[in-house]
Amino acid sequence: MCLMAKKTKTALKELVKALEKHVEVLDDPKSTRGKRDRATARVRSAAIAYSSVLHSRTGSESPFLDIPDPGLDAQTVASLKAEKDALVAKRSSKHSS
Repeated sequence: MCLMAKKTKTALKELVKALEKHVEVLDDPKSTRGKRDRATARVRSAAIAYSSVLHSRTGSESPFLDIPDPGLDAQTVASLKAEKDALVAKRSSKHSS
């Protein structure tokens, strides 16, 4: 269990580090589109790693599932949420069987 706690803390530190770098890059008026995209990709990757560690340790779902992309329209967000809810329900029924 101690090893898993270290993995959780490491994943959290990496996520925080990626978020801090993301803000730094986005606040820099000289940063290029590519640099901003790479910083965004690092945040997403760190968030996925963090969610994966939490799930493997606790079985909990990702804390980021309900965060909509602000670039998506309301209909797409609703569709994605319905799809997510269906997957969660399916997973729950498998675990209760």
